[in-house]
Amino acid sequence: MPGKDAVRAIVVDDSKPVRSILARMLGDLGFACQQAADGREALEILARDGRPDLVTINLHMPVMDGFELMGKIRGLPALQGLPLVAVSSEQDPGLVGKALASGAGAFVAKPFTVAAISEALAAVGIRAPARPVASVDPAAPLRVLVVDDSAAIRGVVSATLSADPELRVAGTAADGVQGLARAAELAPDIILLDVEMPVMDGLTMLRELRRVQPRLPVVMFSTLTERGAKVALEALVAGANDYVAKPKGATSEEVAARIREDVIPKLKQFRKRSILTGAQSPLVVVPRPPKPRADAGVAAVVVGISTGGPVALAEVLPSFVSPTGVPVLVVQHMPAVFTSHLAERLTKVCGLPVREAPDAHELRPGDILLAPGGRHLKVVRQGTKVVTQLDDGVPENSCRPAADVLFRSAAAVWGAATLGVVMTGMGRDGLKGSEAIVASGGAILAQDEMTSVVWGMPGHVARAGLAEAVLPLGQLGVEVTMRLRRRN
Repeated sequence: MPGKDAVRAIVVDDSKPVRSILARMLGDLGFACQQAADGREALEILARDGRPDLVTINLHMPVMDGFELMGKIRGLPALQGLPLVAVSSEQDPGLVGKALASGAGAFVAKPFTVAAISEALAAVGIRAPARPVASVDPAAPLRVLVVDDSAAIRGVVSATLSADPELRVAGTAADGVQGLARAAELAPDIILLDVEMPVMDGLTMLRELRRVQPRLPVVMFSTLTERGAKVALEALVAGANDYVAKPKGATSEEVAARIREDVIPKLKQFRKRSILTGAQSPLVVVPRPPKPRADAGVAAVVVGISTGGPVALAEVLPSFVSPTGVPVLVVQHMPAVFTSHLAERLTKVCGLPVREAPDAHELRPGDILLAPGGRHLKVVRQGTKVVTQLDDGVPENSCRPAADVLFRSAAAVWGAATLGVVMTGMGRDGLKGSEAIVASGGAILAQDEMTSVVWGMPGHVARAGLAEAVLPLGQLGVEVTMRLRRRN
Protein backbone atom coordinates (compact mmCIF):
# COMPACT_ATOMS: atom_id res chain seq x y z
CA MET A 1 0.00 0.00 0.00
CA PRO A 2 1.33 3.49 -0.82
CA GLY A 3 2.29 5.72 2.11
CA LYS A 4 -0.42 7.52 4.06
CA ASP A 5 0.48 10.87 2.55
CA ALA A 6 0.56 9.66 -1.06
CA VAL A 7 -2.15 10.86 -3.43
CA ARG A 8 -3.69 7.53 -4.42
CA ALA A 9 -5.58 6.31 -7.46
CA ILE A 10 -6.98 2.88 -8.29
CA VAL A 11 -7.10 2.05 -12.00
CA VAL A 12 -9.72 -0.60 -12.80
CA ASP A 13 -9.61 -2.17 -16.28
CA ASP A 14 -9.59 -5.75 -17.58
CA SER A 15 -6.91 -4.85 -20.17
CA LYS A 16 -3.45 -4.92 -18.61
CA PRO A 17 -1.90 -2.63 -21.27
CA VAL A 18 -4.71 -0.09 -20.82
CA ARG A 19 -4.24 -0.22 -17.03
CA SER A 20 -0.52 0.33 -17.48
CA ILE A 21 -1.02 3.29 -19.84
CA LEU A 22 -3.51 5.02 -17.55
CA ALA A 23 -1.42 4.30 -14.44
CA ARG A 24 1.59 5.77 -16.21
CA MET A 25 -0.34 8.90 -17.15
CA LEU A 26 -1.66 9.33 -13.61
CA GLY A 27 1.78 8.59 -12.24
CA ASP A 28 3.19 11.41 -14.35
CA LEU A 29 0.54 13.65 -12.80
CA GLY A 30 1.74 12.71 -9.32
CA PHE A 31 -0.54 9.82 -8.28
CA ALA A 32 0.59 6.59 -6.62
CA CYS A 33 -1.45 4.05 -8.58
CA GLN A 34 -2.78 0.60 -7.78
CA GLN A 35 -4.35 -1.57 -10.47
CA ALA A 36 -7.30 -3.96 -10.53
CA ALA A 37 -8.45 -6.24 -13.36
CA ASP A 38 -12.16 -6.11 -12.50
CA GLY A 39 -14.67 -4.74 -10.01
CA ARG A 40 -14.25 -7.53 -7.49
CA GLU A 41 -10.48 -7.01 -7.30
CA ALA A 42 -11.06 -3.26 -6.93
CA LEU A 43 -13.37 -3.83 -3.96
CA GLU A 44 -10.73 -6.05 -2.35
CA ILE A 45 -8.17 -3.24 -2.65
CA LEU A 46 -10.64 -0.72 -1.21
CA ALA A 47 -11.40 -3.01 1.72
CA ARG A 48 -7.74 -3.68 2.40
CA ASP A 49 -6.13 -0.29 1.78
CA GLY A 50 -8.90 2.16 2.53
CA ARG A 51 -10.27 5.16 0.67
CA PRO A 52 -8.16 6.46 -2.24
CA ASP A 53 -8.34 9.91 -3.81
CA LEU A 54 -9.57 8.68 -7.20
CA VAL A 55 -10.88 5.55 -8.95
CA THR A 56 -10.97 5.20 -12.74
CA ILE A 57 -13.35 2.46 -13.88
CA ASN A 58 -13.66 0.72 -17.24
CA LEU A 59 -17.35 0.18 -17.91
CA HIS A 60 -17.14 -3.21 -19.63
CA MET A 61 -15.29 -5.90 -17.68
CA PRO A 62 -15.80 -9.56 -16.78
CA VAL A 63 -16.55 -10.77 -13.22
CA MET A 64 -17.93 -7.37 -12.15
CA ASP A 65 -18.39 -4.58 -14.68
CA GLY A 66 -17.99 -0.86 -14.09
CA PHE A 67 -21.66 -0.11 -13.56
CA GLU A 68 -22.00 -2.71 -10.78
CA LEU A 69 -18.75 -1.54 -9.19
CA MET A 70 -19.90 2.09 -9.13
CA GLY A 71 -23.20 1.03 -7.60
CA LYS A 72 -21.42 -0.86 -4.80
CA ILE A 73 -19.02 2.03 -4.14
CA ARG A 74 -21.87 4.52 -3.94
CA GLY A 75 -23.64 2.21 -1.49
CA LEU A 76 -20.76 2.23 1.01
CA PRO A 77 -20.96 5.09 3.56
CA ALA A 78 -17.16 5.24 3.93
CA LEU A 79 -16.79 5.90 0.20
CA GLN A 80 -19.45 8.56 -0.23
CA GLY A 81 -18.19 11.38 -2.44
CA LEU A 82 -15.22 9.34 -3.72
CA PRO A 83 -14.30 10.77 -7.17
CA LEU A 84 -15.04 8.21 -9.91
CA VAL A 85 -14.03 8.56 -13.57
CA ALA A 86 -15.68 6.20 -16.07
CA VAL A 87 -13.62 4.92 -19.02
CA SER A 88 -14.79 3.21 -22.21
CA SER A 89 -13.90 2.79 -25.86
CA GLU A 90 -17.58 3.47 -26.67
CA GLN A 91 -18.82 7.04 -26.80
CA ASP A 92 -22.55 6.55 -27.29
CA PRO A 93 -24.42 9.37 -25.48
CA GLY A 94 -26.73 6.84 -23.86
CA LEU A 95 -23.77 4.93 -22.42
CA VAL A 96 -22.15 8.13 -21.15
CA GLY A 97 -25.42 9.20 -19.55
CA LYS A 98 -25.84 5.82 -17.88
CA ALA A 99 -22.27 6.03 -16.50
CA LEU A 100 -22.88 9.48 -15.06
CA ALA A 101 -26.23 8.37 -13.61
CA SER A 102 -24.48 5.38 -11.99
CA GLY A 103 -22.15 7.63 -10.04
CA ALA A 104 -19.30 8.66 -12.33
CA GLY A 105 -18.27 12.28 -12.02
CA ALA A 106 -16.64 12.33 -15.46
CA PHE A 107 -16.24 10.18 -18.56
CA VAL A 108 -13.10 9.63 -20.66
CA ALA A 109 -13.10 7.86 -24.02
CA LYS A 110 -10.33 5.46 -25.04
CA PRO A 111 -7.73 6.01 -26.38
CA PHE A 112 -7.18 8.77 -23.82
CA THR A 113 -4.64 11.54 -23.65
CA VAL A 114 -3.03 13.34 -20.72
CA ALA A 115 -5.14 16.39 -21.58
CA ALA A 116 -8.37 14.35 -21.45
CA ILE A 117 -7.38 12.79 -18.13
CA SER A 118 -6.54 16.21 -16.70
CA GLU A 119 -9.93 17.55 -17.80
CA ALA A 120 -11.67 14.59 -16.14
CA LEU A 121 -9.76 15.22 -12.91
CA ALA A 122 -10.85 18.84 -12.95
CA ALA A 123 -14.45 17.75 -13.56
CA VAL A 124 -14.44 15.64 -10.38
CA GLY A 125 -12.79 18.38 -8.38
CA ILE A 126 -9.22 17.06 -8.33
CA ARG A 127 -6.27 19.22 -9.07
CA ALA A 128 -3.42 16.98 -10.21
CA PRO A 129 -0.71 17.06 -7.52
CA ALA A 130 2.46 18.74 -8.69
CA ARG A 131 5.62 16.68 -8.89
CA PRO A 132 8.87 18.05 -7.51
CA VAL A 133 10.54 20.08 -10.21
CA ALA A 134 13.61 18.39 -11.69
CA SER A 135 14.26 16.51 -8.44
CA VAL A 136 16.11 13.80 -10.37
CA ASP A 137 19.27 14.45 -12.34
CA PRO A 138 18.92 12.54 -15.65
CA ALA A 139 22.72 12.28 -15.80
CA ALA A 140 22.91 10.62 -12.35
CA PRO A 141 23.84 6.92 -12.25
CA LEU A 142 21.00 4.42 -12.47
CA ARG A 143 20.54 2.96 -8.97
CA VAL A 144 20.18 -0.83 -9.10
CA LEU A 145 18.91 -3.22 -6.43
CA VAL A 146 20.37 -6.73 -6.98
CA VAL A 147 18.22 -9.57 -5.56
CA ASP A 148 19.83 -13.03 -5.79
CA ASP A 149 20.29 -15.88 -3.31
CA SER A 150 23.87 -16.57 -4.47
CA ALA A 151 26.44 -14.48 -2.59
CA ALA A 152 28.96 -15.15 -5.36
CA ILE A 153 26.57 -13.84 -8.04
CA ARG A 154 25.65 -10.81 -5.94
CA GLY A 155 29.33 -10.05 -5.51
CA VAL A 156 30.42 -10.27 -9.14
CA VAL A 157 27.28 -8.52 -10.40
CA SER A 158 27.68 -5.69 -7.89
CA ALA A 159 31.37 -5.22 -8.67
CA THR A 160 30.79 -5.23 -12.44
CA LEU A 161 27.81 -2.87 -12.36
CA SER A 162 29.60 -0.47 -9.99
CA ALA A 163 32.52 -0.23 -12.40
CA ASP A 164 30.21 1.38 -14.98
CA PRO A 165 29.89 5.16 -14.39
CA GLU A 166 26.24 5.12 -15.50
CA LEU A 167 25.24 2.55 -12.86
CA ARG A 168 25.38 2.32 -9.09
CA VAL A 169 24.39 -0.63 -6.89
CA ALA A 170 21.99 0.82 -4.33
CA GLY A 171 21.90 -2.44 -2.36
CA THR A 172 21.53 -6.22 -2.48
CA ALA A 173 19.15 -8.82 -1.07
CA ALA A 174 19.31 -12.62 -0.75
CA ASP A 175 15.60 -13.43 -1.23
CA GLY A 176 12.25 -11.90 -2.10
CA VAL A 177 11.33 -10.92 1.45
CA GLN A 178 14.57 -8.99 1.84
CA GLY A 179 14.11 -7.64 -1.68
CA LEU A 180 10.71 -6.09 -0.88
CA ALA A 181 12.08 -4.51 2.27
CA ARG A 182 15.16 -3.15 0.48
CA ALA A 183 13.03 -1.82 -2.39
CA ALA A 184 10.87 0.14 0.06
CA GLU A 185 13.92 1.37 1.99
CA LEU A 186 16.23 2.30 -0.89
CA ALA A 187 13.77 3.41 -3.66
CA PRO A 188 16.01 2.08 -6.46
CA ASP A 189 15.58 3.08 -10.11
CA ILE A 190 15.55 -0.56 -11.25
CA ILE A 191 15.65 -4.07 -9.79
CA LEU A 192 17.67 -7.01 -11.13
CA LEU A 193 15.66 -9.95 -9.76
CA ASP A 194 16.63 -13.63 -9.61
CA VAL A 195 13.88 -16.09 -10.53
CA GLU A 196 14.61 -19.03 -8.23
CA MET A 197 15.31 -18.19 -4.55
CA PRO A 198 14.42 -19.65 -1.14
CA VAL A 199 12.04 -17.99 1.36
CA MET A 200 10.32 -15.99 -1.41
CA ASP A 201 11.07 -16.57 -5.09
CA GLY A 202 11.37 -13.86 -7.72
CA LEU A 203 7.92 -14.36 -9.22
CA THR A 204 6.20 -14.01 -5.84
CA MET A 205 8.27 -10.93 -5.01
CA LEU A 206 7.39 -9.40 -8.36
CA ARG A 207 3.67 -9.89 -7.80
CA GLU A 208 3.88 -8.33 -4.34
CA LEU A 209 5.98 -5.47 -5.68
CA ARG A 210 3.54 -4.73 -8.50
CA ARG A 211 0.74 -4.15 -5.98
CA VAL A 212 2.51 -1.10 -4.62
CA GLN A 213 5.02 -0.10 -7.32
CA PRO A 214 3.50 -0.88 -10.72
CA ARG A 215 5.98 1.28 -12.64
CA LEU A 216 9.34 0.40 -11.08
CA PRO A 217 11.40 -1.32 -13.83
CA VAL A 218 12.26 -4.95 -13.06
CA VAL A 219 14.62 -7.13 -15.10
CA MET A 220 14.43 -10.85 -14.30
CA PHE A 221 17.69 -12.76 -13.91
CA SER A 222 16.98 -16.24 -15.31
CA THR A 223 18.91 -19.42 -16.03
CA LEU A 224 18.64 -20.76 -19.58
CA THR A 225 16.85 -23.91 -18.46
CA GLU A 226 13.34 -25.14 -19.23
CA ARG A 227 12.15 -24.19 -15.76
CA GLY A 228 14.04 -20.89 -15.76
CA ALA A 229 12.56 -19.94 -19.12
CA LYS A 230 9.01 -20.88 -18.13
CA VAL A 231 9.11 -18.94 -14.85
CA ALA A 232 10.77 -15.93 -16.51
CA LEU A 233 7.99 -15.86 -19.09
CA GLU A 234 5.41 -15.99 -16.29
CA ALA A 235 7.24 -13.05 -14.71
CA LEU A 236 7.03 -11.04 -17.93
CA VAL A 237 3.30 -11.66 -18.03
CA ALA A 238 3.06 -10.69 -14.33
CA GLY A 239 4.68 -7.32 -14.96
CA ALA A 240 8.45 -7.73 -15.32
CA ASN A 241 9.84 -5.34 -17.92
CA ASP A 242 12.54 -7.63 -19.33
CA TYR A 243 14.74 -10.60 -18.55
CA VAL A 244 18.38 -11.52 -19.03
CA ALA A 245 20.13 -14.89 -18.91
CA LYS A 246 22.39 -15.55 -15.94
CA PRO A 247 25.98 -15.32 -17.17
CA LYS A 248 28.14 -18.41 -17.29
CA GLY A 249 31.91 -18.64 -17.24
CA ALA A 250 34.82 -20.66 -15.91
CA THR A 251 36.24 -17.64 -14.08
CA SER A 252 34.87 -14.51 -12.43
CA GLU A 253 36.49 -12.49 -15.25
CA GLU A 254 34.49 -14.41 -17.86
CA VAL A 255 31.28 -13.93 -15.88
CA ALA A 256 32.02 -10.19 -15.53
CA ALA A 257 32.55 -9.96 -19.30
CA ARG A 258 29.15 -11.54 -19.91
CA ILE A 259 27.54 -9.12 -17.45
CA ARG A 260 29.05 -6.16 -19.30
CA GLU A 261 27.91 -7.53 -22.65
CA ASP A 262 24.43 -8.84 -21.79
CA VAL A 263 23.18 -7.49 -18.46
CA ILE A 264 24.31 -3.85 -18.46
CA PRO A 265 22.64 -2.93 -21.81
CA LYS A 266 19.37 -4.42 -20.52
CA LEU A 267 19.53 -2.20 -17.44
CA LYS A 268 20.53 0.96 -19.29
CA GLN A 269 17.56 0.78 -21.64
CA PHE A 270 15.43 1.96 -18.71
CA ARG A 271 17.40 5.13 -18.01
CA LYS A 272 15.14 8.17 -17.81
CA ARG A 273 15.37 10.00 -21.12
CA SER A 274 14.84 13.38 -19.49
CA ILE A 275 13.09 15.08 -16.61
CA LEU A 276 10.57 17.55 -18.01
CA THR A 277 8.91 20.28 -16.02
CA GLY A 278 5.45 21.66 -16.64
CA ALA A 279 3.55 20.22 -19.60
CA GLN A 280 4.97 17.12 -21.19
CA SER A 281 6.25 17.55 -24.74
CA PRO A 282 6.13 14.20 -26.53
CA LEU A 283 7.97 13.77 -29.78
CA VAL A 284 5.82 14.70 -32.75
CA VAL A 285 6.02 12.01 -35.43
CA VAL A 286 4.59 12.68 -38.87
CA PRO A 287 3.18 9.43 -40.30
CA ARG A 288 4.16 8.42 -43.83
CA PRO A 289 1.28 9.12 -46.23
CA PRO A 290 -0.13 5.77 -47.44
CA LYS A 291 0.51 4.95 -51.08
CA PRO A 292 -2.26 3.77 -53.40
CA ARG A 293 -1.99 -0.01 -53.69
CA ALA A 294 -4.54 -1.07 -56.25
CA ASP A 295 -5.20 -4.82 -56.04
CA ALA A 296 -2.08 -5.40 -53.95
CA GLY A 297 -3.91 -6.98 -51.02
CA VAL A 298 -2.03 -8.20 -47.95
CA ALA A 299 -0.29 -11.53 -48.38
CA ALA A 300 1.31 -11.71 -44.94
CA VAL A 301 1.88 -9.80 -41.71
CA VAL A 302 5.42 -9.71 -40.28
CA VAL A 303 6.07 -8.48 -36.74
CA GLY A 304 9.29 -7.36 -35.04
CA ILE A 305 9.28 -6.99 -31.25
CA SER A 306 11.56 -7.24 -28.22
CA THR A 307 11.35 -5.77 -24.68
CA GLY A 308 7.75 -6.03 -23.45
CA GLY A 309 6.88 -8.40 -26.26
CA PRO A 310 5.07 -11.30 -24.53
CA VAL A 311 2.39 -9.05 -23.01
CA ALA A 312 2.07 -6.89 -26.13
CA LEU A 313 1.74 -9.90 -28.46
CA ALA A 314 -0.91 -11.42 -26.19
CA GLU A 315 -2.88 -8.17 -26.52
CA VAL A 316 -2.51 -7.62 -30.26
CA LEU A 317 -2.42 -11.02 -32.00
CA PRO A 318 -5.87 -12.27 -30.93
CA SER A 319 -7.50 -9.22 -32.50
CA PHE A 320 -6.55 -10.10 -36.08
CA VAL A 321 -5.38 -13.72 -36.46
CA SER A 322 -7.88 -16.23 -37.84
CA PRO A 323 -7.90 -19.82 -39.13
CA THR A 324 -8.33 -18.59 -42.70
CA GLY A 325 -6.28 -15.40 -42.40
CA VAL A 326 -2.96 -14.52 -43.97
CA PRO A 327 0.21 -16.01 -42.46
CA VAL A 328 1.61 -14.08 -39.50
CA LEU A 329 5.34 -14.34 -38.79
CA VAL A 330 6.86 -12.91 -35.62
CA VAL A 331 10.43 -12.19 -34.57
CA GLN A 332 10.58 -11.82 -30.78
CA HIS A 333 14.09 -11.38 -29.39
CA MET A 334 14.45 -14.42 -27.12
CA PRO A 335 16.84 -17.31 -26.54
CA ALA A 336 15.94 -20.77 -27.83
CA VAL A 337 14.50 -22.13 -24.58
CA PHE A 338 12.06 -19.24 -24.24
CA THR A 339 10.28 -19.12 -27.60
CA SER A 340 8.65 -22.54 -27.27
CA HIS A 341 7.05 -21.46 -23.97
CA LEU A 342 5.97 -18.17 -25.53
CA ALA A 343 4.33 -20.08 -28.39
CA GLU A 344 2.40 -22.21 -25.87
CA ARG A 345 1.16 -19.13 -24.04
CA LEU A 346 0.13 -17.31 -27.21
CA THR A 347 -1.72 -20.42 -28.39
CA LYS A 348 -3.89 -20.18 -25.26
CA VAL A 349 -4.72 -16.49 -25.68
CA CYS A 350 -5.21 -16.64 -29.47
CA GLY A 351 -7.30 -19.81 -29.47
CA LEU A 352 -5.27 -20.87 -32.53
CA PRO A 353 -2.00 -22.79 -32.83
CA VAL A 354 1.08 -20.60 -32.47
CA ARG A 355 4.28 -22.51 -33.27
CA GLU A 356 7.97 -22.04 -33.55
CA ALA A 357 8.59 -21.86 -37.29
CA PRO A 358 9.92 -25.14 -38.70
CA ASP A 359 12.45 -25.10 -41.52
CA ALA A 360 11.18 -25.58 -45.10
CA HIS A 361 7.54 -25.19 -44.01
CA GLU A 362 5.09 -24.22 -46.76
CA LEU A 363 3.13 -21.22 -45.54
CA ARG A 364 -0.63 -21.65 -45.44
CA PRO A 365 -3.60 -19.50 -44.36
CA GLY A 366 -3.93 -19.32 -40.60
CA ASP A 367 -0.23 -19.95 -39.89
CA ILE A 368 1.09 -18.05 -36.84
CA LEU A 369 4.81 -18.68 -36.56
CA LEU A 370 7.50 -17.46 -34.14
CA ALA A 371 11.14 -17.34 -35.14
CA PRO A 372 12.89 -19.95 -32.96
CA GLY A 373 15.19 -18.36 -30.40
CA GLY A 374 18.75 -18.18 -31.64
CA ARG A 375 17.90 -18.68 -35.36
CA HIS A 376 17.08 -16.25 -38.15
CA LEU A 377 13.73 -16.74 -39.91
CA LYS A 378 13.33 -15.95 -43.62
CA VAL A 379 10.75 -16.66 -46.29
CA VAL A 380 11.69 -17.74 -49.82
CA ARG A 381 9.66 -18.50 -52.92
CA GLN A 382 9.87 -21.98 -54.42
CA GLY A 383 7.80 -22.06 -57.59
CA THR A 384 4.24 -21.23 -56.54
CA LYS A 385 4.95 -21.87 -52.86
CA VAL A 386 6.39 -19.66 -50.13
CA VAL A 387 8.39 -21.59 -47.54
CA THR A 388 10.23 -20.77 -44.35
CA GLN A 389 13.99 -20.91 -44.09
CA LEU A 390 15.94 -21.01 -40.82
CA ASP A 391 19.63 -20.28 -40.55
CA ASP A 392 22.36 -19.63 -38.00
CA GLY A 393 23.83 -16.65 -39.81
CA VAL A 394 25.67 -13.76 -38.20
CA PRO A 395 23.52 -11.79 -35.71
CA GLU A 396 22.20 -8.47 -37.00
CA ASN A 397 21.80 -5.55 -34.59
CA SER A 398 23.30 -8.00 -32.05
CA CYS A 399 20.17 -10.11 -32.52
CA ARG A 400 19.44 -13.60 -33.78
CA PRO A 401 16.65 -13.88 -34.72
CA ALA A 402 16.53 -10.39 -36.21
CA ALA A 403 13.46 -8.61 -37.53
CA ASP A 404 15.54 -7.07 -40.32
CA VAL A 405 16.27 -10.53 -41.76
CA LEU A 406 12.59 -11.53 -41.82
CA PHE A 407 11.41 -8.14 -43.10
CA ARG A 408 13.90 -8.07 -46.01
CA SER A 409 12.93 -11.55 -47.13
CA ALA A 410 9.22 -10.70 -46.86
CA ALA A 411 9.73 -7.62 -49.03
CA ALA A 412 11.53 -9.74 -51.63
CA VAL A 413 8.78 -12.38 -51.69
CA TRP A 414 5.55 -10.39 -51.24
CA GLY A 415 6.55 -6.85 -52.20
CA ALA A 416 3.66 -4.40 -51.95
CA ALA A 417 1.49 -7.07 -50.31
CA THR A 418 3.66 -7.05 -47.15
CA LEU A 419 2.35 -5.47 -43.94
CA GLY A 420 5.06 -4.96 -41.31
CA VAL A 421 4.42 -4.13 -37.65
CA VAL A 422 7.23 -2.88 -35.39
CA MET A 423 6.49 -2.98 -31.69
CA THR A 424 8.06 -2.29 -28.30
CA GLY A 425 11.73 -3.12 -27.94
CA MET A 426 15.28 -1.92 -27.40
CA GLY A 427 17.58 -0.99 -30.28
CA ARG A 428 16.98 -0.41 -33.96
CA ASP A 429 16.24 -3.89 -35.26
CA GLY A 430 13.51 -3.64 -37.89
CA LEU A 431 14.64 -0.26 -39.25
CA LYS A 432 16.51 -1.57 -42.31
CA GLY A 433 13.89 -4.23 -42.90
CA SER A 434 11.13 -1.62 -42.77
CA GLU A 435 13.04 0.41 -45.35
CA ALA A 436 13.03 -2.66 -47.61
CA ILE A 437 9.30 -3.21 -47.16
CA VAL A 438 8.48 0.43 -47.90
CA ALA A 439 10.80 0.42 -50.94
CA SER A 440 8.91 -2.60 -52.28
CA GLY A 441 5.58 -0.79 -51.91
CA GLY A 442 4.50 -2.44 -48.65
CA ALA A 443 3.28 -0.73 -45.47
CA ILE A 444 4.63 -0.37 -41.93
CA LEU A 445 2.78 0.26 -38.68
CA ALA A 446 4.57 1.19 -35.44
CA GLN A 447 3.63 1.16 -31.77
CA ASP A 448 3.58 4.55 -30.08
CA GLU A 449 5.92 5.72 -27.32
CA MET A 450 3.35 5.90 -24.53
CA THR A 451 2.38 2.21 -24.72
CA SER A 452 5.87 0.84 -25.47
CA VAL A 453 7.95 -0.52 -22.60
CA VAL A 454 10.98 0.73 -24.55
CA TRP A 455 10.46 2.95 -27.59
CA GLY A 456 13.60 1.86 -29.39
CA MET A 457 12.62 -0.31 -32.35
CA PRO A 458 9.31 1.44 -33.16
CA GLY A 459 10.82 4.84 -32.33
CA HIS A 460 13.57 4.48 -34.93
CA VAL A 461 11.03 3.42 -37.56
CA ALA A 462 8.65 6.27 -36.67
CA ARG A 463 11.37 8.95 -36.64
CA ALA A 464 12.60 7.72 -40.03
CA GLY A 465 9.16 8.46 -41.49
CA LEU A 466 8.60 4.82 -42.51
CA ALA A 467 5.38 4.16 -40.57
CA GLU A 468 2.01 4.92 -42.13
CA ALA A 469 0.55 5.01 -38.61
CA VAL A 470 2.06 5.24 -35.10
CA LEU A 471 -0.57 3.80 -32.77
CA PRO A 472 -1.18 2.81 -29.14
CA LEU A 473 -1.02 -0.90 -28.44
CA GLY A 474 -4.79 -1.16 -28.11
CA GLN A 475 -5.29 0.24 -31.63
CA LEU A 476 -2.58 -1.68 -33.47
CA GLY A 477 -4.54 -4.90 -33.79
CA VAL A 478 -7.66 -3.01 -34.86
CA GLU A 479 -5.67 -1.20 -37.57
CA VAL A 480 -4.21 -4.49 -38.87
CA THR A 481 -7.71 -5.98 -38.98
CA MET A 482 -9.08 -3.01 -40.91
CA ARG A 483 -6.24 -3.17 -43.43
CA LEU A 484 -6.70 -6.89 -43.96
CA ARG A 485 -10.44 -6.42 -44.58
CA ARG A 486 -9.99 -3.36 -46.76
CA ARG A 487 -7.25 -4.76 -48.95
CA ASN A 488 -8.29 -8.42 -49.08
